[in-house]
Amino acid sequence: MTLLTLFSPAGVVAQPAALTRATRRLRALGFDVAVDADARARRQRFAGDDDSRLAALHRVALAAPAIAMATRGGYGLTRLLDRIDWALLARSVDNGTRWVGHSDLTALQLGLLAHTGAESWAGPMALDDFGRSDEAGGVDEVTRDCFREAMGGELEAVGFRTEPGFDGLAASGKLWGGNLSMLCSMLGTAHWPQVRGGILFLEDVGEHPYRVERGLLQLHQAGVLAGQKAVVLGAFSGWKASPLDRGYGLKAVVAMLRASTPTPVLTGLPFGHVHPKLTLPVGRKVQLVVQGRDVLIGW
Repeated sequence: MTLLTLFSPAGVVAQPAALTRATRRLRALGFDVAVDADARARRQRFAGDDDSRLAALHRVALAAPAIAMATRGGYGLTRLLDRIDWALLARSVDNGTRWVGHSDLTALQLGLLAHTGAESWAGPMALDDFGRSDEAGGVDEVTRDCFREAMGGELEAVGFRTEPGFDGLAASGKLWGGNLSMLCSMLGTAHWPQVRGGILFLEDVGEHPYRVERGLLQLHQAGVLAGQKAVVLGAFSGWKASPLDRGYGLKAVVAMLRASTPTPVLTGLPFGHVHPKLTLPVGRKVQLVVQGRDVLIGW
């Protein structure tokens, strides 16, 4: 069976029962699941102190399982970026390890790409995607099947519907991105990947549209967006409207962004803190094609 190791590089596992459910469900999919020794560690809001989380990250890389999936995101990887042995992680990728996650894992994925050029996978995590209770919706079938096919090497493309106006668009480039807040926090650091001519995908959670706009404008004003072939927006979920909005929302943000950059800005990517969630190869060259409102990203 394929060895899948669950580890906690960021936020604390607040609900151990969800980790137990995730382990059981992943095993039912045919994975040989191992849980890192410190996956359930606790220190303040983190899954153990910085040293123990860094050690867990390096321990998983040394073991080089077929799949290294984070239990959850939250916050914590930013603290580790300056001390991660990127060459060690890259060797694990060379040995077949697929690092999987999203949200705070964006920091790990972009750092790995910046320092070594190694690929990783933006995709599900243990607790929210495989550990949800049945009452909360259980495991989403699209998320499950897309992940399983990606890890099995069977997935070669993903598709989704976007807004009208992009029929005939075709672009190729390196697929990269992830959580918008994490991207903005890494801009200008040694851990920022210098990707030109890429396909940039973005998502976030719990951020009001004005904060999303601020982050997008930061990328625009830093010249990041103009350097891409296309920008693909996923889900920006979990925010609350304000009485001050007066019609201002995510649609207004997208309209502003399209007026600010000549780079095509597509919406509708099923990715982020939502269900279903696709699994996407970070750092791999992809082809993006739009026919009508149907978008295909293949590799």
